[in-house]
Amino acid sequence: MEKPNLSFWKLWNLSFGFFGVQIAYALQSGNISRIFRTLGADPHSLSFFWILPPLMGILVQPVVGTLSDRTWTRFGRRIPYLFIGAAVAVGVMCLLPNAGSLGLTVAQALIFGLVALMLLDTSINMAMQPFKMLVGDMVNERQKAKAYSIQSFLCNAGSVVGFLFPYIFTAVGLSNVAPEGVVPESVVWSFYIGAAILIGCVLYTTIKVKEWDPVTYEQYNGAKESNEGGANWFTLLRNAPSTFWKVGLVQFFCWAALLYMWTYVVDAVSETVWGTIDPTTEGYQTAANWTGVLYAIQAMGSVVWALLLPKFSNTKVAYSVSLLLGGIGFALIPFCPDQYLQIVPFLLIGCAWAAMLAMPFTFVTNALQGYGHMGAYLGLFNCTICVPQIVAALCGGAILSHVGSHPSNMMIVSGVLLAMGSVCVFIIQNNGKKE
Repeated sequence: MEKPNLSFWKLWNLSFGFFGVQIAYALQSGNISRIFRTLGADPHSLSFFWILPPLMGILVQPVVGTLSDRTWTRFGRRIPYLFIGAAVAVGVMCLLPNAGSLGLTVAQALIFGLVALMLLDTSINMAMQPFKMLVGDMVNERQKAKAYSIQSFLCNAGSVVGFLFPYIFTAVGLSNVAPEGVVPESVVWSFYIGAAILIGCVLYTTIKVKEWDPVTYEQYNGAKESNEGGANWFTLLRNAPSTFWKVGLVQFFCWAALLYMWTYVVDAVSETVWGTIDPTTEGYQTAANWTGVLYAIQAMGSVVWALLLPKFSNTKVAYSVSLLLGGIGFALIPFCPDQYLQIVPFLLIGCAWAAMLAMPFTFVTNALQGYGHMGAYLGLFNCTICVPQIVAALCGGAILSHVGSHPSNMMIVSGVLLAMGSVCVFIIQNNGKKE
């Protein structure tokens, strides 16, 4: 039986909590390197602090997907995991930015921050994963691209808010500088307010969305509940459609590039525009705030580009062009010595971000129709986001040394990686469906 068409507002409600989750994710990705540099981390070891989050993602996401495939409660199938993940994230968001204010040594503060980051990323992923599963469960193939586009819009809207928080709070009078080793008030309060918005958005989704019961789910998805628990992950991977692996290859280059952006872009912008990578200087903290603005501009550009993507007649061309534009954007960052010129590369990066949010899941969920185990498969597919980040994090310090120890040169590395991903898009097959 074909799934019914859903109204715009039902599609919206399925994904609205994504707005709050993405605020938390934006605060993490936009400020973690800034926090660790402020706590005393060396640039050459900075990427190592990014290993634990994707490593936990590899462990948590497939588990959440598999367990939620087997979960049927009066609160829903995916939503309980969403709520638990959001609740943990809120608690950690109130602790992480205070790592430098607890009277700890530099080493202790870094360890505390690392553990908090691990828990934050794990809980955010636990909260984020169910939204993609809800679309896979309840949205028909004709509306799936629209549903993921709504997710992309909410994701980028949340990103804009999260990225701008430190800049806004500095503008209204909170301090953007602090004693050595202490995170500024502008960042601390950004995390506090982001946590409050996150729990509010998740509560909205849990109230508005009513998941199908097991019988209705079976009618529309053609996979019996008993089958959902029957296969292990190795069997699922062995039987996965080729599209799963081909999109995964593209993902490898994309997410390695993004990891280097999150790790080094604050230092890159500070080095290129303000001429310093010393986190104790006012220039560095100003650069960090401005990088948040640039991230927000990237997200706004991504919203606009997401609206244009459906206009392409060929999905693979749209995907490839988007990644290539993002690669050009990364490569331009070291060549824009004025802070306002930096807007141009970040708008181009936004094109790649829009495609990365929506298109991989459109390809993969279409290819998985009739396979069953949608949650487990999407959890496993999220490993194509985590693995490249781990590899990139392990190699980051060595690559930084090979490019002259200039963080700005790492943006060129990211540009090359996205260009390689752009080329690999064309090996994807779309199961004979219209591209």
